[in-house]
Amino acid sequence: MSKTLSLQDCMPPMNMDSGLLLSVMALISIGVVMVATSTFDFADAKYDDSLYFLKKHSIYLTLGVFCGLVASCVPTTVWQRYSPVLLIFAVVCLILVLVPGVGKVVNGSRRWLNVGPLTMQASELAKFCLLIYFASYLARKNNEIQREWAGFFKMLAIIALIVALLLLEPDFGSSVVICLTLGSMMFIAGVPILRFLLLAVTGAGLLSSMAVLSPYRWERLVSFMDPWSQQFGGGYQLVQSLIAFGRGEWFGLGLGNSLQKLFFLPEAHTDFVFAIYAEEFGLLGAIVLIALYGFFIWKILILAKLAYGRNKLFSSFLVSGIAVMMAVQSFINMGVASGLLPTKGLTLPFISYGGSSLLVSCVLVALVFRVAWEERYGC
Repeated sequence: MSKTLSLQDCMPPMNMDSGLLLSVMALISIGVVMVATSTFDFADAKYDDSLYFLKKHSIYLTLGVFCGLVASCVPTTVWQRYSPVLLIFAVVCLILVLVPGVGKVVNGSRRWLNVGPLTMQASELAKFCLLIYFASYLARKNNEIQREWAGFFKMLAIIALIVALLLLEPDFGSSVVICLTLGSMMFIAGVPILRFLLLAVTGAGLLSSMAVLSPYRWERLVSFMDPWSQQFGGGYQLVQSLIAFGRGEWFGLGLGNSLQKLFFLPEAHTDFVFAIYAEEFGLLGAIVLIALYGFFIWKILILAKLAYGRNKLFSSFLVSGIAVMMAVQSFINMGVASGLLPTKGLTLPFISYGGSSLLVSCVLVALVFRVAWEERYGC
């Protein structure tokens, strides 16, 4: 493939799998509806504008679609070539966000960078950059990582550096997502099972230690085990979320009829939007949404398998990583809202309000479409 961008390269990849495109469009549409229905009253009370959050969500969505179209015009060979630059960019962003006066503090965490009129979460940028770098490294050093310890320890060192910077913010949730995603990519790339188990045990041990040794994380674990014993304290958010699920029953209360979003459930439009969705659409609606995510991720994994069969390792590992990241983040968000997992601040891809997450998700899906386009035309 030519190293320069041709006119054909810059055409949007329109002839991609229709099922994948429709599932993405469905998730984005549900996200717009849920942001609207979950924020009308809250936005009106806080900003005197019931459409405040919907407007911001629409701006980030428009920007995400635009950036996605630009990203889809770039051949995968270019992304692979400049992957070391992206890794450096990720580390710089994670360091800058820790600098007083540069990083923006919200709810006690320093996670955001002001980019002109927009605010970007450094961890979301890091996820994007790390997926590309690790896919490139695993493709270039595939034999080395399968046979030698050196390549394995290089990847461990990078993961350790990124996680250390994330925990300083602190952002424990993103650390878990990144570790699980990159670990899965290493497993798919053929890292020997013994080394993979060593990575898994070490990572699980370190993250568990961080959860136990940190007072506020330990409080979250205690309240998670029995939220009703602290229903007006540490377990308040989970209790209100479970009430939302209970009120939804089989078929839900109907769109716009949630009561928990009326100042009972904190972060109803971000971390706990799935609870509001379940309250308004019920168990059957929740099952439909989970199935939609499952179909979306399954289609991406099929594409990854196709790319691997054609020996396009970078494309295969990149698409696999995107699928795993989407699956892990969706599972954790839904698990937290339903009481299956301890409370963690992670958005539900395409559904939750959150500009950085939405923008990065759009660009990641655009890369999937780019790979699908290249596979269709044999680039």
